[in-house]
Amino acid sequence: MLVSAAHAKLNLSLAITGRRADGFHELISLVAPIALADTLTLDVGRPLGLTCDDASLSVDGSNLVLKAAAAYVKRRPSAPTGHFHLTKKVPHGAGLGGGSSDAAAALRLLDQASGDPLGLEVLETLAAEVGSDCPFFVRGQAAVMRGRGERLEILPLAARAASAGRKVVLVKPPFGVPTPEAYALLAKAGKYRPAAQAEAELAAWIAQPSADPSALGNDLAAPVFAKYLALPVGLESFRRATGVNWQMTGSGSACFAFISDGFDHARLRADVRRAWGPGAWVEETVISA
Repeated sequence: MLVSAAHAKLNLSLAITGRRADGFHELISLVAPIALADTLTLDVGRPLGLTCDDASLSVDGSNLVLKAAAAYVKRRPSAPTGHFHLTKKVPHGAGLGGGSSDAAAALRLLDQASGDPLGLEVLETLAAEVGSDCPFFVRGQAAVMRGRGERLEILPLAARAASAGRKVVLVKPPFGVPTPEAYALLAKAGKYRPAAQAEAELAAWIAQPSADPSALGNDLAAPVFAKYLALPVGLESFRRATGVNWQMTGSGSACFAFISDGFDHARLRADVRRAWGPGAWVEETVISA
């Protein structure tokens, strides 16, 4: 039995600079892995399939784990496969990349089982066939994502070290935000950030990475907040209650804040329940390397 953690991510910044002819959007995003993770196991030799401890998740060919397996088998038809089992900790529809990370974990497990690994660079190419942000999760190192998410630039060591180990708290309302919907809302508004501006702002942070990178902003937040009013109303309440600033990650609906020792988790949980009801989710974690 082979096992792999599938870590979630945070978009510490997300600039959308325009829409491409193929319908995808061009983005420039500072992305970091976090300790929160799903667990994927592979029982080699059994028929290819997938089970999951979350009954609400599809386990047919539409699941990214099996899409990743199909991409791997297409590249290497003779490679051994097996039965995957997924233990979920990362909520879906949250903008945390849980499904994409699961897919990357499947590629790593299949490559481990092969006995003749394709290597991370090839796995990143296969991951790009599965989903736009899947390549990031193959290595899971803090990076700048460009293009539609498939072009990666690993952050310099000093910039990675500045964020690694920082505590963050995550909150999510009972509802998710489908990624296509979030981008469609932005496209309707037509408010894109100039690429030169986004690159300059990001370069300034990389040069002096001690500042809070979430100040670089998330361009999907405004259109998503305009439709899902519970998000900005709740976050403003949490800001007043906790004294920390909140930002949406990815396409939402999860949001995050940097916190320090002594943070009042009980007060936050009570405020989140008041704002979003008992189905809301709160989790503390840390940024990984």
